[in-house]
Amino acid sequence: MSTSVPSNVAGIHPTITPVPQTPPPGDSPAPPGAAPERLASWISDLTALHDLTERLARTSTLRDALHETLRAGAHLIGARRGLIALRPPAPGDREGPTAPDRLTGYGLTPADLGQLETVPPAAAPHTRLLDGAGDGAATELTHPDLAADDTLDPRLRDVARLLGCAAGHAALLTAEPGTSTGTGTAHRLLAAALWLYDEAAEPDQRQRELLTRYLRHAAQHLAHHAALATARAELATLREGLLPGRLPYLPGVTLAAHHRPRPAGGGGDFYDALALPDGALGLAIGSTAAAGDTGAATVAAVGRLRAGLRAYAVMEGEDPVAVLSDLELLLRLTEPARSATALYGFAEPAAGKLVLASAGHPPPLVVGEHRTEFADTTLSAPLGMLACWEAPSVEIDLAQGETVLLYSAGLLHRTGEPRDRAFARLQSAARAATPRVRADPQALIDHILRALPAGAAAEAGGPYDGREETVLLAARFH
Repeated sequence: MSTSVPSNVAGIHPTITPVPQTPPPGDSPAPPGAAPERLASWISDLTALHDLTERLARTSTLRDALHETLRAGAHLIGARRGLIALRPPAPGDREGPTAPDRLTGYGLTPADLGQLETVPPAAAPHTRLLDGAGDGAATELTHPDLAADDTLDPRLRDVARLLGCAAGHAALLTAEPGTSTGTGTAHRLLAAALWLYDEAAEPDQRQRELLTRYLRHAAQHLAHHAALATARAELATLREGLLPGRLPYLPGVTLAAHHRPRPAGGGGDFYDALALPDGALGLAIGSTAAAGDTGAATVAAVGRLRAGLRAYAVMEGEDPVAVLSDLELLLRLTEPARSATALYGFAEPAAGKLVLASAGHPPPLVVGEHRTEFADTTLSAPLGMLACWEAPSVEIDLAQGETVLLYSAGLLHRTGEPRDRAFARLQSAARAATPRVRADPQALIDHILRALPAGAAAEAGGPYDGREETVLLAARFH
């Protein structure tokens, strides 16, 4: 039975093609209630996909996104365990993903993954998909009964039996260059996922379709994280290259340093130790930031500040106030919207003297057998905050065996406490160091980091989440 639709109602509507209401010849009529059931099934599937993709979108790292993809895929096809293998980038291929590990498992221990890696690449389903990826190649492989399939490699069957796996389903994930990854950067991702069943089974057609739709979205999200991970790794490499490659060796002083970068690879902290003429030593530490800074902009600013400070230290290092004044002028002329804290000290190890000047930076801590106290560097504003920076210098007489500890504000933030209590905790931690620890500047740094563990404040409900950059520079005079 069909209905006709009047054309040009009121003279404005075009003719509408009638929709057939009866099944075509040869088709059996649908049972009563089939259409609402089918519609309800579609709505349920779309709701499940929406929930899973929302969970994936909330992941913040590549590792988390890989785990969530495996978890969601296992949920969609009824599996319990799985893994994702990322194709390793070819030499010189900047589009290859940077991953925490080539294999990421779900419900599999590192030992289980090690067993799976002993399977020849030509036999493992996920590596077969990766190696054969291309136009017209298979995008999924299913082995409904691993024990009964005599065509499979014996090693694959042995490993499956050892792990208690009876069946497997593998699928390819691809995101080609030119697709949008949310960052405006084209990035190629090629990966294969393998889900394992505890009993002989295989996904039905509906489950395959849902998994395909989900993986199409997941591949783009993983490509975004892979591009971001690659950029962060490159930024971290550049950032480390701007810090001292090694500390100088000078008679009468032993140096040690610790740098804990931010996970994102950026960060505005810097430090330096320079061997100056006549056996003198220049010690510097500082931090910079600006509103709306990106990681790359901060790293570039750190490079300029450290280069400027080294030049001024060589020219007039005996006068720390002059060094910081020149640095403030450089900052004002080149980057008027940026501020920085800095501390510079000119040390004469043979005489046991240290002259310091500070621009808004936390005061150094002097640790020795008879005292553990902060140097009085006087209160001063950061560089770039006032019309003209100026602060007096402070001279410290150092006894044999005493250590001067310079540190960034990130060390204080580890406590998650107000600034005065953070200073007290740092002083208590240094005072608790044994004589043997105080005799080794690196051991002293390690002792303080253990006494002020990263993340302790977050566990106590404080603001610190373990993601802030931390720098320590220790100089022991003997």
